[in-house]
Order: sequence, then C-alpha cells, then structure tokens
Amino acid sequence: MYLPDVEVEKREIIKRYRNLLRVWKPRAPADRISVKKAFKMALEAHKDMRRKSGEPYIYHPLSVATIAAGEIGLGTTSVICALLHDVVEDTEYTIEDIRGLFGDKVAAIIDGLTKIKGIFDQKSVSIGAENFKKILLTLSDDVRVILIKLADRLHNMRTLDALSHEKRVKISSETTYLYAPLAHRLGLHAIKSELEDLALKYTEPEVYETISRKLKETAKGRSRFVNKFIYPIKKALTLQGFRYTIQAREKSIAAIWLKMRKKEVPFEEVYDIFAIRIVIDSPVESEKSDCWKVYSAITDFYRPNMDRLRDWISIPKANGYEALHTTVMSHTGQWVEIQIRSKRMDEVAEKGYAAHWKYKESMHLNSRLDNWLDRIKEMIESPDSDALSFIDDVKGYFFLEEISVFTPQGELRTLPANSTVLDFAYAIHSELGDTCIGAKIDKKLAPINQKLKNGQQVEIITSRKQSPKEEWLSYVVTTRAKTNIKLAVRVEKKKFAKPGKEKLAKWFLQCGIEFTNETIRKFQASVSFNSFIDLYYAAYQDKIGFKDVKIFGTASFNTGWKTPGSGKTPGAKPRIGAGAGQKEKFPVLQGILIPEEGPQGQIRFDVAECCNPIPGDEVIGLMSTPESPLVLHRTNCSRIHELITVFNNKMVSINWTNRESITFLAEIKLLGLDKLGLINEITKIMSNELNLNIKSLRIEAINGITEGIISFYVHNTSNIDDAMNKIMGIDGITNVTRINKI
Repeated sequence: MYLPDVEVEKREIIKRYRNLLRVWKPRAPADRISVKKAFKMALEAHKDMRRKSGEPYIYHPLSVATIAAGEIGLGTTSVICALLHDVVEDTEYTIEDIRGLFGDKVAAIIDGLTKIKGIFDQKSVSIGAENFKKILLTLSDDVRVILIKLADRLHNMRTLDALSHEKRVKISSETTYLYAPLAHRLGLHAIKSELEDLALKYTEPEVYETISRKLKETAKGRSRFVNKFIYPIKKALTLQGFRYTIQAREKSIAAIWLKMRKKEVPFEEVYDIFAIRIVIDSPVESEKSDCWKVYSAITDFYRPNMDRLRDWISIPKANGYEALHTTVMSHTGQWVEIQIRSKRMDEVAEKGYAAHWKYKESMHLNSRLDNWLDRIKEMIESPDSDALSFIDDVKGYFFLEEISVFTPQGELRTLPANSTVLDFAYAIHSELGDTCIGAKIDKKLAPINQKLKNGQQVEIITSRKQSPKEEWLSYVVTTRAKTNIKLAVRVEKKKFAKPGKEKLAKWFLQCGIEFTNETIRKFQASVSFNSFIDLYYAAYQDKIGFKDVKIFGTASFNTGWKTPGSGKTPGAKPRIGAGAGQKEKFPVLQGILIPEEGPQGQIRFDVAECCNPIPGDEVIGLMSTPESPLVLHRTNCSRIHELITVFNNKMVSINWTNRESITFLAEIKLLGLDKLGLINEITKIMSNELNLNIKSLRIEAINGITEGIISFYVHNTSNIDDAMNKIMGIDGITNVTRINKI
C-alpha cells in the first residue's frame, strides 16, 4: 500500500521534472520558460488529485512528457501538451484558458487529446471504437496528438498494477488490438514492443512469466554465441575503416509467443530469438552503398539465405523503416538474422515519425508514411465510416505489409499486401473501379479478384455495362475500394427497398404479426441482416420468404424462444447437444443477468467457432443485441482483443457449471514418426482408457512422417488434457496440440 509523505513527494516531483529537462534538452530560453509555465499549471491543476495507486497525479503527465521527449523525440510544443493533456478533462481549466496562455497550436492539440465525456450515443456498440475514431480524426490537423496519446497509453500500461483485474484485461486487450499496431505503423518499434509485452503480461501472465524466465536462463549462452559470431565481422569492418556499433537485440516476449503459436513450436525451437544489429556512421549520400558493403563483408564469412534477404533501403516500409536484413548460417549450424542500418535509419526505426520528420526537409523526402497518413485521413472523411467498420478498416492498414506495382505509364503505386486488380482500379479512380471487368498483368489477362504481387505492371480493362456488386466487397482490402462499392450497392438496394418492404409487410399480416419497427428489428436480428434496407432488399430478391416470417412468429410469440442459430454474431456456431437424436441441452451459466432466459432459467448461448470453448476454459460472453444468444469465447481466443475493444460494453465475464451429461466437440492435432499399429494404439487410448467418443480420425503418413487430426466429444478441458498427455506418451509421437477452430 502506498503511504503519502508530502515532503518525499515534493522531492520526487522535482526529480522527475529535472529528468524531463535532461531528456528533452531545451535549445532556447523561451522554450524552457514555456515548459516551466506548463509544468506549474499542471502541478496546480492536479494538486489535490491522486492516481489509483495513491501517488500524486502529477507523476503521470510528467512521465508522459518524458516519454514524448526522450523515447519519441518530440519537441517543445509536444512536451507542453503532454504536461497539460489531462488538465481540461479533469480540472476547471478550459481550452480557451490554454489558448490564452500557450497559443492556438497547443490548444488544438490538447483539444484533440481531451477525452470527451457524455457525447457518445449510448446505443453505440462501442464507446471505445468512437473514442479511437476521435483520436485519429486529429490526424487532419496534427499527428503529434497520436504520438502523445501513445506516450500516455505507454505510461498507463507501465502502471497498470493499481487497477482491478477486469480493467487490466480490458485495457491490455485494447492496447494489443489498437495502440500497439498504431505505434508500429508510426515507426515506434520500441514502444510497440513494450506495449505488446505489457499487454501479454496482464492477459496471459503465465505465458509472459515462462518466456521471461527462459530468456534469463539462456542469456549467458546467447552472449557467448554472439561474441564468437561477431568477432570476424568486427575485424573486417574495422579494417575497411567503418565507424559502427554491433549489438544483439532480443525479440520481444510477445513476438516470441506469436512465433511459438504460429509455428506450433516450443521456446527452444524458436531460432530467431535475437538478431544482430549493425549500425554504421555514414553520410546520407553514401549510406546505401555503405550498407551493401557491410553486407558483402558479412557474406565473406557466413553463407546467406537468399530467400531471407530484405532490401528496405531501396523501397522503405510504409512506416518509414529502412534497413538491409539478411539471414546467414553460423559455423555452429544456427541461422542468425542480421540488420544493417545507418545512424539515420536507426533513429527513424526507433523514434519513427518524429525522426522521419526531422530528416524530411533536408532529404526532400515524400515517404510512404506520409502516403499512409493521407489514406487514414481519407478513411476518416468517408461517409460510410461508422466506428466499427472504421476501426476494422484502419486496423487493416496497421498490420498489412505493402506492395509496389506499376501503371502502364510506369508510375509506382503502393497498395496493402493482398490487394487485387479491383483495389488497384479504385486506387487510380472511382469510375475506373466501378467499370472494371479485368486487367492485363504484365501483358496477361487477369480477373478482377486476382491478387497483385510486388513489381507487377497493371493495366485496367473497363466496360460501361459493368457496375459494382456486393460480392466485390470480398475481393478488396482497401478502404477506398470498399467505400465506393458500398455506396454504389446501397444506391442499388434503395431502388428496391420499397417493394421489398411491401412484400415483408404482407407476410407479417398473413402471420398475424404487427408490422412495427420493434418487430421488424427483432425479425432482422433473427435472420442476421445488418440494416432494414438489407432486409427489404433480401425480401425483394426472395432470399427470405413467408416461411422465415412464419418460423419467427411461431418461435418468438408462441414460446418466447427463438429458433437455434438466430441472431448470431460472426464466429458463432450452433450449440452441440449430448449426442445424435437427443434433445439439445444447455449448460447453466452463473453470475449473469441478461434480458432473456431459456427453459428453466437456463441461458441461451452459442460457442464461437474461432476458439471452440469447452467447460474448463476461461470464457467471456458477447451479446451483440438483447435478442441475440450469448456467444462464448475463450479468454485467449485469437479474436478476444478485438472483441473486448470493439464490444467492451457488450462483454460479460461468466462461469458455467460443468455438466457430465453435456458433450462438446474438440479436435487435436498430432505429429510424429510413422509406425505400424499407430491407429490401433490411439483408438485404444481414446475408447478403452478414457471412454471418449471419437467422431473422426484422419491419419496421413508421407515419407515416414505421420500427421493426424482426431475429432472427439468431451465434457470439459480435462478430457482434452488427458487425451493429449496419453497420446504424447505413444512411442514416436513428437507433438500434440489442441485445435481451436472446428
């Protein structure tokens, strides 16, 4: 417990302020005076406030300003804004007060940083989504708003221990889903890695502690290997007259965990736990050729893997990152990744957009990072941009790598990876996209959904008879293409919405159901359409009919119980009963109050197919609408960060009672050496020893290696653990893992 000591706190505040000045390094007396004025204002404004930990609140803005100056490299205006970023929200000061003391620019940035309370529609699916959109709206004015917001989030993550477990998980999930990718896209590699690590620490503490412990245990061995590996490289670079630094950089804990999950390997089999980074002190005009000279020196000693050569000097990444990456084979048979950068490239890699801006004017750069920011502004200004679709689209730009393709005239165009011919057409002009019927890729005909690759030349083919169709949305990844397609399709749907509504009203009348907005909304949820227009258009096209209305009327009004599968959210699948021919049973969910309950007080639910939760798993429930069944996700589901962020006010923590009469479908994957009688051993374990019912068993042996997938029914996770442990004990089996998605 924190025990306040006023004198100790005063000394600590002064110490932190001096540390801010040290990392900020003010260049002019006027700057120092302005920052001191901001500090005094923040100190006065927050004098009676304390954080959840009990510490003086002023510690927080001081820390945010220190991160902004020292770890991001921002200047005077940003330091002032960081010190004052919570003043308007939490105290009596107004934006006009800030404007009068510090000017329009500081006032505009703080206005962007101020959290607006009470303005969001309570019916909004996610206040978090709306707030995030507001943050990005400020890109239209000043990117420093986002950079300071990232500094704010980083300090909050560093001090998350004071909050409740539920809040730690929610904030960590939001950080993983939105803020870490945003830091990555703005080139803030160190901040991105720390945000991911801290989020993992709170969402999966056992994983975090295990990997952290193993990194410490293997540190000495890695250090000996690195020293031996870099010795000939250092000798060669010194002889060639380079000024350089060489160091080994470990992967972040979150990155190691991601690799373990992706490759389905233990910690010991992750070969690229660290990378060697070589930073050369080279003039801008010769840094590119010098990096290649370093590469040449390295390959004199170690054989490179040409498939792993990455040249981000000729064409930098979208976030401004520049470097040469190569992977070479060491003399001990271990692959080692080497990153080669100049000092300028290294500063841009570590401090991202702030460092890029520092060099931009002197180098006359028009970087891909600026192009990305322009695309974000384009998304924000899109008329089709509700909060959830906005986050979905923007997040795509956070994660996707980029490709460069050429127009017929040789103009270079940058698109997200996995972009198609249709994306390219809309990137050129909306009319070109609307009328696109195909393309010539390197002079060869290609369909509109053909994915493009780096370096291809694309010529769009059009027809005036062509028009956008709804299925086109599955062909594109760019927001510009999606927005144009949605607008065109909506116009088309509106033409036929009125006759569709008339058909639907007629069916409701025949079933004796009152045709009101409330009943239409319930019917819309039961047949899983996003809007009334989509519903009416489906009725016009006879995709739904009188039979659907009749089922809805019978289920909803006679029994008060909707048909199984109604109102599903994406990723949900039907509940699994105890066996063929049996009446479906429902596990009892405890500790929840929701509007509707099923027979005997039991709650309707679906299990999400993305993670297939089973009794014994830690789960969380999502109810997208009051009429929808609860959808259960495992707390370590691959989508859980997205769901908690986007649907945070629709999520509930739950328990479920273990019922031996209920079975769930589970799958495990096995890998090992082929051997005679393997299937017999597996079936004996599953059926005789564990008394588990196998649904299917698929075993394939290729060149002496056996891969198999077993589907079987379980009551809880203990059944899965027993099966995995027993099968792992079979001679020749090397790996057994649970498959989340059935």
